[in-house]
Amino acid sequence: MIIPGLITLCTVLLILFLEGLQKAWIKKIFNWVPSILFAYLIPAGLSALLNQDYSEATIHTYSKTVLIPLAVLAVMSSLSLVQLKAVGWKPIAVFVSGSFWIALFPVGFLFLFQNTSMVSELFIDQEVWKALPPVVGSWIGGSTSQLVLKEVVACSEALFLTVLVLDNILVNLWTIGMFQSIKKSDSLNRLLRINGLSPPELIEESQQKKTAPVLSLLLVLGLVFCVHVTISSFVGKIVVLSFIGLGLGFFIKSWNRVFILKLGSILILIVMAVLGLKLKFSLIRFDPAFMSFLVVWLVSHFIFILGVAKVLKVNVAWVPIASMANVGGIATAPAVTAAYKKEWMPHAIILAVLSMATGTFWGLLTIQLFRFFIL
Repeated sequence: MIIPGLITLCTVLLILFLEGLQKAWIKKIFNWVPSILFAYLIPAGLSALLNQDYSEATIHTYSKTVLIPLAVLAVMSSLSLVQLKAVGWKPIAVFVSGSFWIALFPVGFLFLFQNTSMVSELFIDQEVWKALPPVVGSWIGGSTSQLVLKEVVACSEALFLTVLVLDNILVNLWTIGMFQSIKKSDSLNRLLRINGLSPPELIEESQQKKTAPVLSLLLVLGLVFCVHVTISSFVGKIVVLSFIGLGLGFFIKSWNRVFILKLGSILILIVMAVLGLKLKFSLIRFDPAFMSFLVVWLVSHFIFILGVAKVLKVNVAWVPIASMANVGGIATAPAVTAAYKKEWMPHAIILAVLSMATGTFWGLLTIQLFRFFIL
């Protein structure tokens, strides 16, 4: 427990230190290889260097029972109902349609082509389908949802690393594509005969004194402890804590969302570092068929929400914004938005936080549909 704990601690502190340096070359590295992937790979590299196997260390039990539930509660409680209302229902509808497609496309694809050799041999016989719910969680909810769904579906470490690597490659390429796409929004609006109106200004939250960070931390710790001792099911804990988190964020006006979101981000890094202790590089594999499937999945997601934007006659710029809020997250969504209208950046952040708050539920839906229609 001591050595794995030290490896985890040093990994997280190193990443936080590098992120805090604000150096241009460091930012470029993190833009292409996110800190969450470094947090996963560094412990694996140190374990291999020490020639030690920490896959059965006690720290993994603590991660599943304490750290992951705590991260879920923190991220969910960072969402504000007041800010969510300011975005408007049409952009949210475009965003939700993107989440809907991400969650249901793999089930529909495997159902339609389940008699083909690729689906039956790759996805079913080799159980590669277990990699898909973590992808859903990653694209919609981010790392927290990805980790939760990995545990729920029992995705192997080798398969999970494949997901992390391919996901990182695709998201970086997708971000570049969305930067180019949003710059052409006005032309697409004219082509599709859409009047691209701007959303209302973001409603400012109450300026009253926020909950003290120490009090916020004690409260979330207490809530996780109470849920832990009353609910035995891991999935049950996640669902209950998700709703509790929404309640905290929606109804406590003084809730310190800035602190709690930062706490959630650090917890995610810790969980990924712990998970990296299980990784063995010899298990890594790459399948071109799986990569092709992910590309089709992502491109069809964009086409679908573009169609929704056309039907709702909402500014096409919301399509790449909604896509990045789903696939990219809280950092890339506002960055892409700034390439079109900087005034929209707060709205993009709200959609990205909404994505973080709902990813686990979409992934659980994907799992249940898999089990009902395919397995």
